[in-house]
Amino acid sequence: MGEYLKIPAVLMRGGTSKGVYLMQSDLPADSGLRDQVILAIYGSPDIRQINGVGGADPLTSKVAIIAPSTRENVDVDYTFGYVGIKDAVVDYEGNCGNMSSGVGPFAIQQGLVAITEPITKVRIYNTNTKKIIEAEIPVKDGEVVTEGDYAIDGVPGTGAKIVLNFLNSGGSKTGKLLPTGNVVDEIVLKDGKKVRVSLVDAANPSVFIKATDIGLTGIELPKDTEANPEILEIMEDIRTTAAVMMGLATSKDAVGPAVPKVAFVSAPKDYFTINGVGVKAKDIDLVARTKALAVMHKAYAVTGGICVSTAALIEGTVVNEIVGEQAKVRGTVRLGHPSGILDFEINLEKNGEKWQLDKAGVSRTARPIMDGHVYVSRRVFG
Repeated sequence: MGEYLKIPAVLMRGGTSKGVYLMQSDLPADSGLRDQVILAIYGSPDIRQINGVGGADPLTSKVAIIAPSTRENVDVDYTFGYVGIKDAVVDYEGNCGNMSSGVGPFAIQQGLVAITEPITKVRIYNTNTKKIIEAEIPVKDGEVVTEGDYAIDGVPGTGAKIVLNFLNSGGSKTGKLLPTGNVVDEIVLKDGKKVRVSLVDAANPSVFIKATDIGLTGIELPKDTEANPEILEIMEDIRTTAAVMMGLATSKDAVGPAVPKVAFVSAPKDYFTINGVGVKAKDIDLVARTKALAVMHKAYAVTGGICVSTAALIEGTVVNEIVGEQAKVRGTVRLGHPSGILDFEINLEKNGEKWQLDKAGVSRTARPIMDGHVYVSRRVFG
C-alpha cells in the first residue's frame, strides 16, 4: 500500500478509557508532524472520527506514547495525549490515570521490562506531570494476565487487578499541592455570584465546588447536561477562572481544554448510575461529577479522583466539609460517580502547616483489544 505508511499500534482499554498505545520510536521526531500523524490515526478533526480509530467520545479519543527510559530507577517514559475530536489538537497538559493502567502491560508485551512472576512492577515516568507511577502487573508463564475476578464500575465483566501507585503526586503542574496556598478561595462567576472553591494539585490540578453552591444536587448525570447545558457552562466558567489563579494560563481565553479539572461535590446520598444501577449513600464517602473536555465524564478520571480524594482529607477544603467522617479516619475515599464507585487509598501527611502527599493508590483493569498496524496517508508527511 504505497499511499500509506504502516505504524505499529496496540488498541487497549485502560480502566474506563480506551486508546492507541504507540512506541515513540515509530512516530516522527518533530512534535508538530507527530501530532498530525496522531490526528490522522484517530480521524480528527471530525465529530464522528469516522476516518480513524477514534470513538467520537472523550474517553476513547486518547493516546499513549511509550519509550524506554534513560532515567535512573525508571523503566519507561509515558506521554499521554487527549486527541481532539472536533478540533485538530493533541493536548498534553495533563495525565490520564485510566490510560496509565495500560502502560505496564504494553511495556511488558513490547519487551521493555524484565518479567518477575507473579507480579512485575513497572516504574513509569509520566512526562506530562513529571511524576512516577509504579504499576503492579500480574504475570504468568511470561505473559501479562488480563483475565481475573476484579471488577471496576464503568466496565462490563471482570479482569486481572492492576495496582497503580502515584508517588509524590502533589504539585503535578503547579509545583504545590495547594497552588494558591489556601484551602478555600473565593471566585466570582460570570453572573456576579461569589462562590467558595478549593484549588488542589494532586496527580492533576483541579478546582472543586459544592454542588449546592451552584444550584445542583450533586447526583446529576451526563444526560442532565443535555437538558440543562448551563451546568457545563458554569463548570467551564469556574475551571477557567481557577486556571488563571493557579498560574496555568494568563487569561481565561488561554486555558487549555483538559487542565485543570473541575468537579462539583456533595455529601453521600443515594442515586442511580447511567446504567440504572442504584448506589447507596452508605457505600460511598462523597459524590462527585467532573468534565471530560466539553462534556460531563461518564465515570471519573483516575487522576481527578486522586485529586478530589486528597482534597477530601485536607482539613478545611470544600470537599473536606462534605466527605463522610469515616474517610478521614481510614485514609481511603470511596467516590460515587456516574457509573458507580471508585476507591482511593491516600497517604497524606501534615508537617507543620504543610501537607505532603506521599502516595495515592488505585486499582484498575486493562486489556489489549487489537495489535497490528494503523495506516497513515503519506500526504500527512508532506
